[in-house]
Amino acid sequence: MALADTDVRHATAAATTAARDTNLSRCAGAQAGRAALAHLPGFRTGDALASAILTAAAPDRMAIYDRRAHSGLRTLGIPLSHAPGRYSRYIETIDQLLAAAPAPIHTWTPRDMDTALYWMTA
Repeated sequence: MALADTDVRHATAAATTAARDTNLSRCAGAQAGRAALAHLPGFRTGDALASAILTAAAPDRMAIYDRRAHSGLRTLGIPLSHAPGRYSRYIETIDQLLAAAPAPIHTWTPRDMDTALYWMTA
C-alpha cells in the first residue's frame, strides 16, 4: 500500500513485457523482468516471488526459482551463487540443462525443469 496502484501496474507491465519478449533471450528477458520489479516493496531481495510473477506472465519462457530449485541444482553439482543477477543466471542454467538433456527432456519448458528440480529435493 506504500506505492500508488499506477506505479505497481507500470512495473508489472514492464516485467510482463520483458518476460514475454521473444526477441530477447530467456536470460535477457528474465534479467529485464526482474529489474522491472526490483523497486517494488518486497522485491528488492530474493527471487522466489519475482520468479513466480514472471513465470505467471510467461509460463513457457520463465521458471520458478526457490530454495528447492536451488537445492536441486546443488544436487546435480551445479553451483548458483547468491550474487546479484541470480535469477537471470538461473534461467541461463535451465536453458543449458534443457539444451544438453536427452529426448524427451530437451523439449520441456523451463517450468517443467524447475518442477523437476523441486521434486528432486521434496
